[in-house]
Amino acid sequence: MYPELFELPFTNLTIKSYGLMMVIGFMAAVFVIRRLSRDITPNPQFITNAGLYTLIAGVVGARLFYVIHYFDRFKGDWLSVFAIWQGGLELLGGVVLAIIVVFFYLWRHKLPIRRYLDILAIGLLIALTFGRIGCFLNGCCFGKPTDKLWGVRFPYGSFAYSSQVRPNPQRNRPEPQLELPDEFFIYSYNETVPTKILKPYEQLTRQQKNMVDYGPYRCLHVHPTELYSSANALLCSVLLYLFRRRSQNASKSKNSKKLFAKPGSTFALMFILYGIMRFFIEFLRDDNPFEYGRWAFYKGATVSQNLGIYMVILGFVLMLIFQKMKSNTVGSKS
Repeated sequence: MYPELFELPFTNLTIKSYGLMMVIGFMAAVFVIRRLSRDITPNPQFITNAGLYTLIAGVVGARLFYVIHYFDRFKGDWLSVFAIWQGGLELLGGVVLAIIVVFFYLWRHKLPIRRYLDILAIGLLIALTFGRIGCFLNGCCFGKPTDKLWGVRFPYGSFAYSSQVRPNPQRNRPEPQLELPDEFFIYSYNETVPTKILKPYEQLTRQQKNMVDYGPYRCLHVHPTELYSSANALLCSVLLYLFRRRSQNASKSKNSKKLFAKPGSTFALMFILYGIMRFFIEFLRDDNPFEYGRWAFYKGATVSQNLGIYMVILGFVLMLIFQKMKSNTVGSKS
């Protein structure tokens, strides 16, 4: 786990592993999108510009989704909403806003929207592949305890460790998964309500450090769900690429009756594949709270599982809509 890779000289700013992997993912996605769009546009600068807008929208959307998800943490300190260098981004929010922004960019410049969205879908999952590696380095999006050989341990004070040593009513867990003595905690009082906070690692005695590093109070092995998600995103990007090739071949052969081969179908398939992937991986994750609100399609599932269900539904609806639409020609707005 390496949430901070290094500190910039002569500053107090550090390079966050999550942010760096997001940038690498963005660059990889732009490279792939430029390569795949050569047969659509004579000017690759459109792709670069769209990529820059997508990056900005991705960061804003990821931060906005995080703030909404953890709204209570920002009450009374609203300026911290803008302190993204302190961490706190959620990839799903970035993807949603990036799609909206790039849609309006394509519409504004009268580019073939559905064809570009098909390519964008492949690029987004390439970016997600790197983004989830950033989650692993950051220690967020962690999995449930496991006895599998490939289970990983996160260090003392990590997100996974902090979760294991406390009860979690939001996940119907009344008892901690790892019983840690009170001597490892300090108490913070907010309006006379005590809150247990893990002692900073530096404040532990040598014996305590030994116990949390090598002894009985080490973090439990957990599923590396971040790496599962990364591998799944890479697999889905390959499937989307093959699906787009199928659509291209159908277009070249003028086989307009081939099922789900119209422009936009690859983009729609992205929602289906990602929604299914996210729904099932959530069963192995241990960080997101269960949702029982009115908007929940599946009560007792996590927020992300419910969003995954809605994404699958949206994907199928888009598939049917695009199937009914006429195949567009290069240069048209659709």
